[in-house]
Amino acid sequence: MSQSAVTRFAPSPTGYLHIGGARTALFNWLLARQSGGKMLLRIEDTDRERSTEGAIAAIIDGLQWLGLDWDGETIYQFARVDRHREVAAQMLASGAAYKCYATPAELDEMRELARKEGRPPRYDGRWRDLGGSEAEAYAIAEGRKAVIRLKAPREGETVIQDKVQGMVTFPNKDLDDLVLLRSDGNPTYMLAVVVDDHDMGVTQIIRGDDHLTNAARQTHIYQAMGWDIPAFAHIPLIHGPDGAKMSKRHGALGVDAYRALGYLPEALRNYLARLGWSQGDREFFSTPELVEAFSLDQVHRSPARFDYVKLENMNGQYMRAMDDALLLEQFVASLPYLPNGPELAAKLDDRKKAQLASAMPGLKERAKTLVELADGAQFLFAQRPLSYDEKARDLLGEAGRAHLAALAPKLEALPEWAAAAAEAAVRAYVAETGAKLGQVAQPLRAALTGRATSPGIFDVLVTLGREESLGRIRDAAHGGGAPNV
Repeated sequence: MSQSAVTRFAPSPTGYLHIGGARTALFNWLLARQSGGKMLLRIEDTDRERSTEGAIAAIIDGLQWLGLDWDGETIYQFARVDRHREVAAQMLASGAAYKCYATPAELDEMRELARKEGRPPRYDGRWRDLGGSEAEAYAIAEGRKAVIRLKAPREGETVIQDKVQGMVTFPNKDLDDLVLLRSDGNPTYMLAVVVDDHDMGVTQIIRGDDHLTNAARQTHIYQAMGWDIPAFAHIPLIHGPDGAKMSKRHGALGVDAYRALGYLPEALRNYLARLGWSQGDREFFSTPELVEAFSLDQVHRSPARFDYVKLENMNGQYMRAMDDALLLEQFVASLPYLPNGPELAAKLDDRKKAQLASAMPGLKERAKTLVELADGAQFLFAQRPLSYDEKARDLLGEAGRAHLAALAPKLEALPEWAAAAAEAAVRAYVAETGAKLGQVAQPLRAALTGRATSPGIFDVLVTLGREESLGRIRDAAHGGGAPNV
């Protein structure tokens, strides 16, 4: 086991828990659990205009649904603003930072000049060595407000030994003096992140590779304060099936959407873990196996492509392998989030739960998601007279209704309402009439479920019970029912 690690997941509460953020949280969680360390949760809510309580709740709910627990109290970054200002003042006092009175118009001019000269647009450092001078007094007299900037090194290189990207080198001449404290006294993201990570004792930072340049800039803050620098691991972003960065056009982006699509948290967790990390050709891992096997050394540098078909297939295999009672528990808990789920939940009583438990072996064999499971279970919640879909109506033509009318008294006469007994009665009727089994079983299926597909028809008979089954059969035999709408 590697040395105990302290990781953190630090989302901004400006929207849902993005699927890429969920994978970042998972990797942090896996490393912390694998090393016997801790994963901390920090809500980076300093953007007061965009941060919302609803987004915070969505992030926490998404993490809890995925089974990614964290250690200790949740940290809220905005509550630590005074600490961030304190560190900025320390850096100013030590000479590691300085006051900059450049106006927005002057900054625009600097960027425009840099663009014309073919240089990256950035601040030119004009206030770097003017602190306490007449120029500063003049700026104050003009009513200019200062920001506090880091006095970053200008010579040499900053080297990041990244656990995923390898050694990454940044020429210091390309990294300007970043703003630590804005003119209104509020800290920037760069300062707040470093101060919080240091104070929280974070030893390993795992985040998206779009933060790689930030690692170099943040390293300068660590060095200016004389603090230990955490290890970095910048993981590639998730791309869509077409190789482009995941966006709305690729489908679901938030974890809540995958819940509504009927995926199991275990399956999504397994899929996300394998998205950019591999251990040979193995696809399926239990959670303890993931914790034991995970290593940053096996995280790929290239972006992973999200494959919805692969996720759906994995989810279906999880459903089929899951204990029926546990799957029923997850299904019931998921109903409020599924399309038409609240409608089913309103009808769910102890009898319906017992019927679902009885039907679960057949239902899960035909479903890859909980949405499909709910669709397959509709016949349990249907009320007489049933609505028949188009294929079911085709099966309930004159010949099909005649078979049902003749079969009903034979089923009613069964001394035991059991699948084997019902099957024997149907087969005996088929042998007696010379009909084919499908010519009888298919209209029977349509009569009982309103559809042409369902779990095993004799299991359906038992699950519905004698009275309900015979009632539906007689309805269909006499031409009852309404068209599906």
